[in-house]
Amino acid sequence: MPRSNRPRRNSGAGDTGDDGFERMMTGWRTVEHRRNGDWNVQPISGLQATKPYTCPGCSLTVTPGMAHLVAWRADGVLGDSSDLAARRHWHTHCWRIGS
Repeated sequence: MPRSNRPRRNSGAGDTGDDGFERMMTGWRTVEHRRNGDWNVQPISGLQATKPYTCPGCSLTVTPGMAHLVAWRADGVLGDSSDLAARRHWHTHCWRIGS
């Protein structure tokens, strides 16, 4: 039988189903030291912002298409996945003036 040169789809082997966690942990981010602890901070471009969120700094909406920051604890005691689940989307200005 001749060999097929068709590209094969990944069958999902090794897929954890937790793409959000992996993407957030490996994306471009920094660790910022604040008076209340260490925080992972990752910028989100306007193209990546597809859903509305409520900014915890001003309680206004971070609208789709607006560049902003996502922040989560870097020094939490419950582990990375728990800290990442508690992440919050901030207006860049609100985060800078005093998270």
